[in-house]
Amino acid sequence: MSHDAKKAVGNNYSHREPEFYNKWRRLFLFIVTHVFYMIRFKLVYRLEVYGRENIPKTNDFIIAANHLSTLDPPLVCAVMNKGVAYMAKKELFQNPFMRWWLNWLGAFAVDREKLGVSTIKTVKALKKTDWVLGIFPQGTRQEPGEISNVTKGFASLAKSTKCGILPVGIVGTQEVKMLPFTGKIVVRIGEVIPYSDDVEGMVDNWGHAIQKLTGFKYCGMHSQS
Repeated sequence: MSHDAKKAVGNNYSHREPEFYNKWRRLFLFIVTHVFYMIRFKLVYRLEVYGRENIPKTNDFIIAANHLSTLDPPLVCAVMNKGVAYMAKKELFQNPFMRWWLNWLGAFAVDREKLGVSTIKTVKALKKTDWVLGIFPQGTRQEPGEISNVTKGFASLAKSTKCGILPVGIVGTQEVKMLPFTGKIVVRIGEVIPYSDDVEGMVDNWGHAIQKLTGFKYCGMHSQS
């Protein structure tokens, strides 16, 4: 596949209309996260969740969690009472199976180098459904103990779409366990951080909230946008 063709594939999956998030996609996500993954979380990791009362009834917010492992995306979906759509790097949509899988999970393609108009349109479209955007401000998985390499793109997106930020602190997913009751995962959901024109202030508010929720030290914002 040529470079232009690969770019076109990513672009074709970067914008979602509200109709995309239908009941069948919601059912598929529920089965994957609330059934298959939740069994593992409960049986192996003795999952504990605190702060569900902080989840807004409306859809004008973005879920922003710290990132420790590949278990984090399905974990966040499993503890929420809403569908959670994630941004996935556009290169993943070049693989036919991954494209099918990500489509059914409600994900959409994003260019990591810049925040595109299509991304903003998709987040605004989500506000008309029973889904919300899920994002990991650290971008990639980090070692526990510190909240570092935080970029400000998620706060810019919150400002552009007039969405609050729901901080979610995750502890324990980095430990790979297989035997029943050998792991321990704790998820704490904080209070919504209102959107504002102060992007860097929102980032710092999120970092301090995650520090309080996890006990990890917030090391400040990375310079990347």
